[in-house]
Amino acid sequence: MYLNPLFANVSQAERIALVQSSQLRSYRRNEVVLAAGSSSDCVYCVASGLLRVVEQAKGRAHASNITTDFIRRNEFFIGPSLSEDTYQAKHTLVAALPAAVHLIPVVALRKICGSYPEVAIGLLELAIERMAVMRNQLRRMSALSTEDVVSRVLHQLTVLAPSSTGAFDKRISQSVIASYSGLSREVVNKTMRDMEQRGLVRRDDQGVHVPANFASTDFGSLVPAEDNLVRAEQNQVEPIFFENFPDPAGDPHGRKPGDD
Repeated sequence: MYLNPLFANVSQAERIALVQSSQLRSYRRNEVVLAAGSSSDCVYCVASGLLRVVEQAKGRAHASNITTDFIRRNEFFIGPSLSEDTYQAKHTLVAALPAAVHLIPVVALRKICGSYPEVAIGLLELAIERMAVMRNQLRRMSALSTEDVVSRVLHQLTVLAPSSTGAFDKRISQSVIASYSGLSREVVNKTMRDMEQRGLVRRDDQGVHVPANFASTDFGSLVPAEDNLVRAEQNQVEPIFFENFPDPAGDPHGRKPGDD
C-alpha cells in the first residue's frame, strides 16, 4: 500500500510500517483539520479532496480569513520544521471540499527521509513549487485587474478541484474564491455574474465551467510562464481575454493611426 507516490521506492516493509503508524481521517467540507496555535506531531498528506491554508487577517475592523494556499491530492502540509517531533501550527488547515487525509507522524517521515534522500528531495521540490505559485499569486493580486485576477483563480480551480472537463466543483464558494484572490465577496460575485452574462463562465449541475483558453495559469509549473504577467505589470490595463485580438487603435499588422 502506498500513502503517496513519493514513497514508491521505499521498501515494502518500511511502507507497511509507515502505514501502520499513520492515521487516515475524513473531514467534512469546511471542517477544521488543524487549528492555528494548536500542537501537532503529524504531516498531513491529502488522499482525496482539497484543503486550504487559512491565515487570520489582522489590523482590520472586521477580521476575516485569508486563503493563502491550497493542498490537493497527493500533496503535503508540513509544519515549520521536520527536525522537531512536534510543532505549533502557524496557520489553520480547513477542508475546502470533503477530504480524506493521511496523518503521518513527523518522526516516521523524518526516518524515511533519512533512509531515502529522494523522498526528502521530492518534498523539497513540492515546497519550492508551492512557493512559486504563492509568489505569483501575490504578483497577480498587485499587478492585474480584478477580472484578470478572478479569471486566473477560476482557471486554477479547474486543476485544484476538477468536476468535469473544463469545470471546477461548484461547492467551492465565492467567499473562498474571494479570500484567495484578495478581493471582497461582493466584488467576486459581481465579476463572476458579468462573466456569465458575457458567456465566459457557465454553471450547471456538473460545476462551474471555464473554457480551456479562458485564462493562462502558471499553476503546477516550476518555471511559470511570465509573459502575460510582465505585460500586465507594465501596462496595468491589458485584459487577458482580448490579448490575441488586434489593437482597436491600430490595424491587424500592429500599425497605429498616423504611422506611414
